[in-house]
Amino acid sequence: MSTALQWFKSTYSGDEGGECLEVAATPHTIHIRDSKHTPEDAPTLHVAPAAWAAFTAFAAR
Repeated sequence: MSTALQWFKSTYSGDEGGECLEVAATPHTIHIRDSKHTPEDAPTLHVAPAAWAAFTAFAAR
């Protein structure tokens, strides 16, 4: 069984890099990282799914 996270970037982000966030969801944690870093050295922010849902709902307004 693989424990690798599946990272997703916004469809609004271009292929040229820049200032993008990537998100990986698991049942109990949302992982967030800056796409400018390589996966090996990328620091990540971990939040609960409810906190992420509240944030994205606020950002959408």
